Amino acid sequence: MNILHLKYAVEVARVGSLSQAAHNLILAQPNLSRSIKELEADVGIKIFERSTKGMVLTPEGEEFIGHAKEILTHIEQVELIYKAGAIKKQKFSISVPRACYISEAFAEFSKSVTDAYIDIFYKETNSQRTISNILNAGYKLGIIRYAENYDKYFKSMLEEKGLTYEMVAEFTYQLIMSKDCPLAEKETITFDDLSDYIRIAHADPYVPSLSVAKVVREELPDDFKRCIYIFERASQFDLLSQNPQTFMWVSPAPQNILDKYHLVQRRCESNTKIYKDILIYKKGYKLTELDKKFITELCCSRRRNLR
Repeated sequence: MNILHLKYAVEVARVGSLSQAAHNLILAQPNLSRSIKELEADVGIKIFERSTKGMVLTPEGEEFIGHAKEILTHIEQVELIYKAGAIKKQKFSISVPRACYISEAFAEFSKSVTDAYIDIFYKETNSQRTISNILNAGYKLGIIRYAENYDKYFKSMLEEKGLTYEMVAEFTYQLIMSKDCPLAEKETITFDDLSDYIRIAHADPYVPSLSVAKVVREELPDDFKRCIYIFERASQFDLLSQNPQTFMWVSPAPQNILDKYHLVQRRCESNTKIYKDILIYKKGYKLTELDKKFITELCCSRRRNLR
């Protein structure tokens, strides 16, 4: 297998376009296309599908690119270790659910990072992608979220995949909405109260390649007349603050975030389901000082916001 071909494939996956990747790599597009075909022949799978949107990863290709990134990262690390005069960078990487208390912890953690040479990676995504990022993409830490009734399932899966897990937090979802939303006048809210409003939810639990898609899909029931599905947390705050007909289920949010976006948080007496956030990492992995600093900030944020 040609290492250059791996680098080419990773770049094509990153930009989603042969022409753009060829431009970035300073390579003729026909040569790049031929290299991708040779790589697919070498590994015996179809990595990309060509579509009107560009180069799209197949499910097998998505898994392959995860492995390719990890291989290239290891090669880079070996080169740095043995290259004369090279400065060794510290690295911190974590994959997490979209949660205000976690992002608050990350922001506080970032203030404590004073090293001159360091790379930090913070990825917000769903639980299955978090597990994949640790197993295949070189991430060291992850936080996954699931409903308590799936506790045995997830712990069994984590054991099978060789992952250590520790409890971070337990909570019930809260509702957030604009201060101008009529629901904001209620101290407690029922499911019936929500029926005429627009639900905002994160869309990636619908990713068809997930092995637990049926389980995750239950977190997005089709019991609301109108739903808006998004991928970015910034979008949710813009929608909630500007459209008083919208609401969202979230883990308890810090007051400063609510104030910043002109939002309020309310309890729904009909929703008693308990959720868990679990810290995960590979068995045998030794936590670094950076890891420990982040975990300390995470515990502090949890105590402030999840009471």
